[in-house]
This record gives sequence, structure tokens and C-alpha cells, in this order.
Amino acid sequence: MLLAIACVGLLLFFIHHISQAISVNHIVARIASETEVVIDDVMPLPREQRRLELSDSNDLGAWDKPVLSDVSGYIRFVDTKRLLDLAISYRVKVRVVRRIGQFVPAGTPLLMVYKAERLSPEHIGQFRGAFDFGPSRTLQQDIEFGILQIVDIALKAISPAVNDPTTAISCVDHLSRLLIRLISREMPEPLLYDLKGVARVSIRLIDLERLLDSAFEQIRMYSKTDIAVSMRLLRAFGDIAATTQDLTLRRMLLERAKRVVAGCEHRIDTEKLKPMLIRLTALERLTVA
Repeated sequence: MLLAIACVGLLLFFIHHISQAISVNHIVARIASETEVVIDDVMPLPREQRRLELSDSNDLGAWDKPVLSDVSGYIRFVDTKRLLDLAISYRVKVRVVRRIGQFVPAGTPLLMVYKAERLSPEHIGQFRGAFDFGPSRTLQQDIEFGILQIVDIALKAISPAVNDPTTAISCVDHLSRLLIRLISREMPEPLLYDLKGVARVSIRLIDLERLLDSAFEQIRMYSKTDIAVSMRLLRAFGDIAATTQDLTLRRMLLERAKRVVAGCEHRIDTEKLKPMLIRLTALERLTVA
């Protein structure tokens, strides 16, 4: 009897857990939480803690030989420390051509190398070994992938077949949460230096403007007739702008907010457009130095 009662209790818990796990809002929140963990891992320093900028007198534009990928797949992980150690050991400079999350077909450039004559085929294989490829993107280092998963849910929600603006609004809220977290952190250094101050590795892990477009541009385009989602986009831009003192970033957000309003002007009547103009004006005030 005790086992029967325990089984019934576990069954009820299982049903409750499954109902929560397949909820769209729960899925979006989980993706956002996992993406925050990736942000913390890739960008551990708060934005206020500026790292020392080292100068390099060498020409970083002179890359004389490509290292071709020997496999096809998505870049899921790049061991930047290993790349730097290898570049220092063999006295070369390398520039990573593709970003994390991008697809690399076999036979296309993966790295560009300066002083490549110093590398043997075995050395080139060691550089390739600093990359992990897979058949699909993962959240291991790929912040954009987490953002795109939430965007995909939002786009399905605002499609005419589903017409679920509430879910789309929830997605926009979580996207603003991620962008606020992102801009509060120091961007990864695109140049990695040796102990003498010579830049050995060039790799751009994060592109803030690209992430802003990935997060909001498609939602903006498909929500031109949805006043609720468009209003929430404007609120998201305002919330993000309010958390930073960077005027350049605030102006980037203002430009995107203007696109939201411009896209709705010919599809929404003037009376419904007024609240959007009020939010746009509030955002414009934040861009005044």
C-alpha cells in the first residue's frame, strides 16, 4: 500500500513536471537562463573593470596563408588559450576567419596565418585541434544561438497561423533581459597578446550590434501590425538604454526604435500610434549627452 501511494505521488509529480516543462514560457525562461550562464562564462568581467590595452607595432593586416578546415560543421567551441600558446610557440600570428556558431564547409579558410612558412603540416593540425565542430549549434560558447532560439519561438507565436502575441511579448522580455546582462559585461578582447605585448591571435567572439539585430530585427519586421508586440519592443529598447551610460549604444537602440515606429506608421491608425511615439520620445531623451 505504501508503494502504491508513493507511485501515485510520483505520477502526479511527473504529470505536473511535464506540464511545466512543455510550457512555452517555461522553455523560453530556461533558454534565457542557460544563455545567461554562457554570457557569464564568455564575459566574466563587469563592464567597469577595463583591461589594459596593449599596443602592437607589428602589422596585423599582413596575413599570408589560409589554414583550411578539414571537416564541415558548425564551430561550437574555440580554445583561445591553446591558439595563443601555439602562436607563441611557433612565433606566428593567426586570425580566426569564422565566428563561433558559423558553419564552415571543408576546404574553406578557418584561419589566416602570418609567417606561415614556420608551420609544418603537423603544426597546422594542432591549430585545427583548437576548434570543436559539430552538426548543429550549441550553447557551449554561442550566445547568439540562445538568442536565436527565443527569436524563433517569438516568430512562430506572431505568425498568422498561431497568432499568440502574449508568447511573443514574453520572448521580447527575456531578450531584453539577456541584452541587459550582455552590455553589463566587458566584451571579450579581440586581440590576444604574448608577454611582450605582441598581438598573436585575432578573434572576435562577440559583436554587440549583430546580437542586437539577431535579437530584435526579425521580430520587428513581422510585428508591424501587432501593436502589443511593437510596444513591448520599444519598452525593451528603453529598458536596455536605461541600464547603460554608453551614448553610442543608446543611439543604436534609438535607431532600431525608430524603425519599429516607421514600420507601424502605415499599418496602425494615428490614435494607436501615440503611445509608441511617447516611448520613442522618452528614448530620444536618453541619447542627449
